[in-house]
Amino acid sequence: MAINVNNPEADALTRQFAEMAGVGITDAIVIAMKEAIERRNRAETALETAARLRKKHQIVLAERARRPLPRAVFDDLWDDN
Repeated sequence: MAINVNNPEADALTRQFAEMAGVGITDAIVIAMKEAIERRNRAETALETAARLRKKHQIVLAERARRPLPRAVFDDLWDDN
């Protein structure tokens, strides 16, 4: 399957990376995509980030704070009355 790059910036970045890595254009794309996928897979989820920040700032959530609020609370936020 062919890849057609019509974006000048994408083309320039791909060529720059290929030169830096000492590989051809195709291998540069494969390497870059593998690295991007790996980086995304290692990224924290929102829950992991929240837990890390709570730990860093020594914040302990009470059990009550872990329970979701009732839907009525959110409905009241949007009530125009």
